[in-house]
Amino acid sequence: MDLTNEQLIKNISALLENARNKVVIAVNQTIVFTYYEIGRMIVEDEQKGESRAEYGKAALKDLSLHLTEKFGKGFSVSNLKQIRQFYIVYSKRQTPSVFLQASDKQSEKGQTLSDNLQSRQIQQTVPAKFNLSWSHYLKLMRIKDSNERKFYEIESDKNNWSLRELQRQYDFALYTRLSLSKNKEEILQLAEKGHIIEKPKDLIKDPYVLEFLGLSEKPNYSENDLESELIDKLEHFLLELGNGFTFVGRQQRITFEEKHFYIDLVFYNRILRCFVLIDLKIGELKHQDIGQMQMYVNYFDREKLLEGENKTIGIILCQDKSEALVQYTLPEDNEQIFASKYFTVLPSKQDFINILNSDNGKTS
Repeated sequence: MDLTNEQLIKNISALLENARNKVVIAVNQTIVFTYYEIGRMIVEDEQKGESRAEYGKAALKDLSLHLTEKFGKGFSVSNLKQIRQFYIVYSKRQTPSVFLQASDKQSEKGQTLSDNLQSRQIQQTVPAKFNLSWSHYLKLMRIKDSNERKFYEIESDKNNWSLRELQRQYDFALYTRLSLSKNKEEILQLAEKGHIIEKPKDLIKDPYVLEFLGLSEKPNYSENDLESELIDKLEHFLLELGNGFTFVGRQQRITFEEKHFYIDLVFYNRILRCFVLIDLKIGELKHQDIGQMQMYVNYFDREKLLEGENKTIGIILCQDKSEALVQYTLPEDNEQIFASKYFTVLPSKQDFINILNSDNGKTS
């Protein structure tokens, strides 16, 4: 195969792959919007009944029989209850949609139901409200706190999280980890915009959750074991680090007067345009560890930075730390060196949240 044909095949393959992805997205959006509309119709129909509970139960059973007979699987009573609940949950946070506004006006003019639905489908050229799969929304609508739910919806869409990754981030309390260090206004911004990175502190989580390494199965492990497992599962680690990270290298050597030092992991964050150095520590953090990271950061700032890049950030991942030690070792205006705990195995979600609140001087 000559180079011309190879490039042609590559370009066409990329075009087809892109088209396929768009079709999947369009199908997901259509399904979710259709379920939203079905939920709306069920709720509006129930509101006309004299005894809502009894009427609703009988109506759902009858509707299930007819839809299953005509359209096959997917319309059991339990599924219809989920569709109904989906509308109830998401109609509360939606402004009146273009679809509903247009259809209501047309209904006033005596338009038929089939014409009404067709009109709604035509209106879908407007940007869709629902960008995730139905499976994502089944998970999201079980989150009671509306701000927390909106945060996970935004992050799932922005980061293209699979359902499994959404479940993982929720189980390990990403929203709670981020919100503990924020004031009320910043917490509301999490719900409105997701996790926005504007300054070094925004990159940091405390703790980091490294359960995907499988180190809980080992009674003992070294810093080298921890580093090796992180590299082997780099994709998972990048998801845990957050937005904008790219891997640069491991065991990066720097030398002063024939003395060699090795930085465990080096990343670059494209959003903040800076290097991010990570040092791994087994056990409790010591003040010497902070001093060593300060040296690494100073070296990168003076020797590695290009024009237009921002100051280097250093993160020390440790199993335990004293907040007072960190506070008094670092300068008051510190924006470069951070120490965070990591967990390789976690208790239940509620116990985990209690641990986070305790570490931050709060009571649950």
